[in-house]
Amino acid sequence: MNAADKVTFLTSWYAQAEHGGFYQAKAAGIYEKAGLDVTIKMGGPQVNGLQLLLAGEADVMMGYDFQVLNSIAKGLPVITIATSFQKDLQGIMTHDDVKGLDDMKDKTILVATPGRTSWWPWMKRKFGYTDAQTQAYTFNLQPFFNDKNIVQQSYPSSEPFQAMQKGVPVKFFLMADYGYPPYGTTMVAQSKFAAERPDVARRFVRASIEGWKSYLKGDPSPANALIQADNPKMSAEQIAFGIKRLNELEVADGGDAKTMGMGIITEARWKATYDLMVQEGLLAADTDWKKGFTTEFVKDLKITSR
Repeated sequence: MNAADKVTFLTSWYAQAEHGGFYQAKAAGIYEKAGLDVTIKMGGPQVNGLQLLLAGEADVMMGYDFQVLNSIAKGLPVITIATSFQKDLQGIMTHDDVKGLDDMKDKTILVATPGRTSWWPWMKRKFGYTDAQTQAYTFNLQPFFNDKNIVQQSYPSSEPFQAMQKGVPVKFFLMADYGYPPYGTTMVAQSKFAAERPDVARRFVRASIEGWKSYLKGDPSPANALIQADNPKMSAEQIAFGIKRLNELEVADGGDAKTMGMGIITEARWKATYDLMVQEGLLAADTDWKKGFTTEFVKDLKITSR
């Protein structure tokens, strides 16, 4: 019996339903069955994931496309090997009078600093909004609750859950459903890892996607126990709300995943994010964008949620 291959996976934030597939693969023995001994390290506001990945403290991390393309532009050896979600989870939470992302001309839009160099330029161009109608989002929901004219950036299971607890009726609109191109909750490795340990990378990707299928379509309780052990502040109620939203928005099994299987990355989608960044002056046009991803580990997966 060969010893299991060790893989350290670093998440992007405190444990939550949005990380559930990885925790499920660990808790339900899916990694083990794939001959992997996976350690999940939790991210957070003080954790620089990219630094830890490049220092060899993690083999794979939860990343996002803007970060990888910016890294490629700087000559850093990182590569996206799969995605958890076909849709970025970034969205806008509004009061219940708003009909869609295109219906906010007269609203004050709360944007946190990172959003100004990612989704906000896209929204301005797409819907004709202006910087003049924005204010800083400080991750405090009080301004939103106090003013019906405010809309704000949000993740599907976080701010809307807090609003629900307060009894404030809200709507949530996912930017991806309006054409915002990046993937969500990707798996990013050092290029060396993908090149030198392709068999390990392949097994990690397959087991993680099987974990997502099991978590979203099966019994999520094994993962939830681990999530709450890592992040005791995460209530069972919020996790359940998160799973419900991920399923309703078809983030893991919608889009290309419907026909090509979960985890799929396509060149066309990756190029759309590159094009967006170049168009908005966020990335040099001569960046070798094809270096930022590989379809090698996802093209034959064919894992569907049915």
